Amino acid sequence: MARMRVPVPMRWADLDAYGHVNNAAMLTLLEEARIAVFWTSDGEQSVVSGAKVLAGGPGSDTHTLVARQEIEYLAPLSYSQDPVGVELWIGHLGGASLLVCYEVVSPGGQVCARAASSIVKVDAGSGRPARFSDEERQALEPLLDEPIEFRRR
Repeated sequence: MARMRVPVPMRWADLDAYGHVNNAAMLTLLEEARIAVFWTSDGEQSVVSGAKVLAGGPGSDTHTLVARQEIEYLAPLSYSQDPVGVELWIGHLGGASLLVCYEVVSPGGQVCARAASSIVKVDAGSGRPARFSDEERQALEPLLDEPIEFRRR
């Protein structure tokens, strides 16, 4: 299963003066896809393997924090009423962290951006890293694939 494709609607507010999705708004598109795949809340049931396995929201015992993000913009992403496809997978699964990799695909099929987010699971009370449970690891492992490779700088 390795990769999941998440349709993410674009908002008119995502556009900049040049008529394409602003670089900062791209992070919001990634966030929307990440939340759709990983977060769960009370009473939610997932029908997709690997999805909705990390507790989310203000009342949960653990939080997932972004420790680092990197984006490589490959082409402008113009506004469309059709959703953007965000392909998402895990490039590395550590004890309390994971590397979420993404490709943002325009409604026409062009890869417009590649990105990676280092996410750390922490205890909500102490802020210290909290290891993934066996159940969480088992649910996340099907999403493992090679990490994103960025162009040389």
